[in-house]
Amino acid sequence: MSASAEMPYFINPSKNLTSEEKKAAYEQAALAIDANLFEESNMILKMVTINCILKTYFPYHYWVGFYIVNDGKLIIGPYQGTLGCLHIDFSKGVCGRAAREQKTQLVNDVHALAQGTAHIACDPNSQSEIVVPVFDNEKNLIAVFDVDSSVKDSFDEIDQLALEAILEKHFVLSNLTTSYI
Repeated sequence: MSASAEMPYFINPSKNLTSEEKKAAYEQAALAIDANLFEESNMILKMVTINCILKTYFPYHYWVGFYIVNDGKLIIGPYQGTLGCLHIDFSKGVCGRAAREQKTQLVNDVHALAQGTAHIACDPNSQSEIVVPVFDNEKNLIAVFDVDSSVKDSFDEIDQLALEAILEKHFVLSNLTTSYI
């Protein structure tokens, strides 16, 4: 299946926020996430809740979701947005690099990367991206959290620090269950 460059009717184009607006939105989103995930231990429920709240609070989150580690590769997990890549090798793309290096990746212009190797174009409308590795409480990599924007230069250190803190609080510092029900 090939991706269309036309913006899907159900997706709004991204709109970047100022630094002050970002900080305020992350404070509100973190409070909402904390309130909804209080005493929650199910990994999937945490993922869908984080996706929903962040997509609600941030107009530049065009695509938001998790790729879960499975048999040494990444597979699509809970997400919101257009169709995501179903499988990603650790050797490919920004998500693969985040998993391989176990380090957050910030990309201001995904189209400046080598397509098919350094970047995998699941959706041609994506212009910038942040990918954060997600660890369990034993510091094992369990997923990567991927956020794309349809505008270049959407992500910065504010996003990185806030997302890393949210994911650490709700995955590393908690007890997880991985059942789907």
